[in-house]
Amino acid sequence: MAVSGGVALSVRLTPKGGRDAIDGIEILADGRPVLKARVRAAPSEGEANEALCRLLAKAAGVPPRDVTLVAGASARIKRLAIAGDGPTLIAALEKVVGTR
Repeated sequence: MAVSGGVALSVRLTPKGGRDAIDGIEILADGRPVLKARVRAAPSEGEANEALCRLLAKAAGVPPRDVTLVAGASARIKRLAIAGDGPTLIAALEKVVGTR
């Protein structure tokens, strides 16, 4: 979802997932769509969260410092913000999700 100054998105993260990848969109039981992602990093000391931020930065074509964990540091469902031009970021993420 485009917001002032970038994009806000919800992500369902699978740590220790064997590879770093975005696996598409999933609809939760409450009807909310989330981006499915997996990372190789373990969920200890924030390693998986850092890996997720790097993965999303690469997918969106922005530096890792532009991706911020907003909520869900220790939860499976996380909210993140990506700074930049909203429509450009959404197009880049849709391109990555569409290739899966």
